[in-house]
Amino acid sequence: MAASVATRRFQLVLIKPSHYDDDGYVIQWLRSSIPANSLACVHALAADAADRQVLGPDVAFDITAIDETNSRIKVDAIVARMGRHGGFGLVGLVGVQSNQFPRAMDIARPLRAAGVNVMIGGFHVSGQIAMLPERPPDLQEALDLGISLFAGEAEGRMDRVLADAAADRLEPIYDYMHDLPGLENAPVPFLPRETVGRVFDHHASFDAGRGCPFQCSFCTIINVQGRKSRRRTPDDVEALIRRHWAHGIKRFFITDDNFARNKDWEAIFDRIIKIREEERIDIRLIIQVDTLCHRIPSFVEKARRAGVTRVFIGLENINPANLMAANKRQNKITEYRTMLLAWKTAGVLTYAGYILGFPGDTPESIRADIEIIKRELPLDILEFFFLTPLPGSEDHRALWLKGVAMDPDMNKYDLEHAVTAHPRMSKAEWEAIYREAWETYYTPAHALTIFRRAAATGMGLSRLLAVMFVFSAALRIEKVHPLQVGGFRLKHRRDRRPGLPIEPVWSFWPKYLFEIVAKHVLMAKHWITLDLLRRKARREQARHPYTDLALTPVTDEETETLDMFTHSEDARRSVAHVRKVDALTHPTAQPQQHIVAAE
Repeated sequence: MAASVATRRFQLVLIKPSHYDDDGYVIQWLRSSIPANSLACVHALAADAADRQVLGPDVAFDITAIDETNSRIKVDAIVARMGRHGGFGLVGLVGVQSNQFPRAMDIARPLRAAGVNVMIGGFHVSGQIAMLPERPPDLQEALDLGISLFAGEAEGRMDRVLADAAADRLEPIYDYMHDLPGLENAPVPFLPRETVGRVFDHHASFDAGRGCPFQCSFCTIINVQGRKSRRRTPDDVEALIRRHWAHGIKRFFITDDNFARNKDWEAIFDRIIKIREEERIDIRLIIQVDTLCHRIPSFVEKARRAGVTRVFIGLENINPANLMAANKRQNKITEYRTMLLAWKTAGVLTYAGYILGFPGDTPESIRADIEIIKRELPLDILEFFFLTPLPGSEDHRALWLKGVAMDPDMNKYDLEHAVTAHPRMSKAEWEAIYREAWETYYTPAHALTIFRRAAATGMGLSRLLAVMFVFSAALRIEKVHPLQVGGFRLKHRRDRRPGLPIEPVWSFWPKYLFEIVAKHVLMAKHWITLDLLRRKARREQARHPYTDLALTPVTDEETETLDMFTHSEDARRSVAHVRKVDALTHPTAQPQQHIVAAE
């Protein structure tokens, strides 16, 4: 039988939007730093549907994947493309987070005005539909414009969406929040080489699993992806890695919110270890874990062998009262040093997220806590966030139901803006201590300490230098959080937030060029400063091995002496509780007279 010849071409444009900076320009880079896993997931599902000819043998697919953090969105070109094909297609704005929703809407409006089919999905849509008893105004506005909303995950649902778009009969809402799909044997995340090539070091991403068993009140994961672990098979993960390797891609960010709680973590690591050690394929991984992962037998050791070079840890705070207020019960301050020393011994670079703005926080307590961390924890990179009621979180739902004022501008819900009131700090104080926190942690003196600790434990100092440069300079120089930063900031004069004036050519370009020169002068100075500190640490280590309080082995007695355990009543109470639980679960024989005395 002769092969079918496509007579129509379905145009599928997948966009992961960025968001606006404080001046209203799209945050965009020549090279971005974090790969968009949601874009990779949806692209893979769409490519699979195309291969299966879900729209019939006479329909071919033209699929384009765009990450706006490294590629400009040209709406007019998309409209023209759709027009050439009689509107036969769909623009999907995928993985849209709350801070990206205003930008997504600004992309969607002119598309809808031109009659283009548009759908928006991601955490913002899914979280609000899952958690709020009524439809919020921003989602209603989207529906009023004829934009379809997708809540939930697309595995097993892509065929229906594509068929509805092809027939020009998209539903207003596709709600799958109560029907989370299994991931076994689902198409694995994949993006074309040219898309991955716009990310630093050609990092790709994939989720080995979804869901988290914990109940942190500020988190959206548990309400969007659920608390039950759903996993890709080790076979699928291995196939994914090999497919990327065939395209020259060997660095991966595993986006599981907590890979240590993926029940197949060991089988996945074993597959990757075999690839690395037997086939000599140099896979490198970045993972996210909790503060108790070191207690899992062999987890840290196998992570190192599997090529984990960086690990993100949800430290969040060193005040037990703050952790309890956020339902972060799994974090035990008594485990922090043991956990960080385990990663340090393995030569893995550690990042820790730290939240500012818990109810008990004040500028003074935050300053004191940072100094304790610098002195007592062998941590490499510390990154700060505002406590933010993200739509989809229990915190947001509680404030919504109580009618507590929250900033209506979703563009600010990026974890680096204050969007609601704090009980003990004014907005100005909260924002000021946020900026000060970065300067306090990344002083030249502490940067030297971090380099010294790395040299003492055999970590690669050049790799640490590059990471520390980004995290210590991003907010100061680029005015954005390090997780949003990239290489060489791009600004397009007309890509400004609606409502703000388009600057004239004679004003925009001189100012932009001056910014480029000034920023790169500051970056060069900062790099030189850090590199001199790195060299100093290396020279010192060759002469006199370094150690300090943070690098000393953990002892039982330190709970009586270290400030982290004694600086507050809550800390002391937490230590006492841990001791009590340990005594009950690991009883030891006691002399008879002690028992009698106690009675």
